[in-house]
Amino acid sequence: MKRAVFLDRDGVLNAPHVRDGRARAPLSLETFRVYPWAAEAVLRLREAGFVALVVTNQPEISTGDLTAVALEAMHDRLRRDVGVDGVYVCPHVDAHGCDCRKPRPGMLLRAAEEWDVDPRRSYLVGDRWRDIGAGQAAGCVTILVDGGEPGDSRPDHTAATLREAASLIMDLSRRPA
Repeated sequence: MKRAVFLDRDGVLNAPHVRDGRARAPLSLETFRVYPWAAEAVLRLREAGFVALVVTNQPEISTGDLTAVALEAMHDRLRRDVGVDGVYVCPHVDAHGCDCRKPRPGMLLRAAEEWDVDPRRSYLVGDRWRDIGAGQAAGCVTILVDGGEPGDSRPDHTAATLREAASLIMDLSRRPA
């Protein structure tokens, strides 16, 4: 089975868009700003044999604030410019009670099944407690990117950026089990 790095989107691969004084998901391609280090970090991970899979909650689809066309344009950019292998989206709000909305692991487990990935040999990089919770529930090693929203999460590791998280993953994956 393969190893993967499950990547949250907003705050890990791209900058959140500030609206009403709060960091939020971008709602258009024009406000979607990929971090300058994202492509290099993903390339390093893929060259090391990891599958790079984005797992993102996008409840703005359900609330009508984000169109499917705008969302797909952002994800096309991630595939083309950053080199991620796949993108998985939960479009639901908490009230829907779905199994794919992080912190539940459904989205990660579905991606793992489709890509023949062993979650226990994989990593989750996120910037919120929901990401860390989903990674832990799926059995992944978790890395919280600084500057995010840790909540009560207890990640296995922390990193300043995805670039630093990629270096950490490289170090950890070389250690004997």
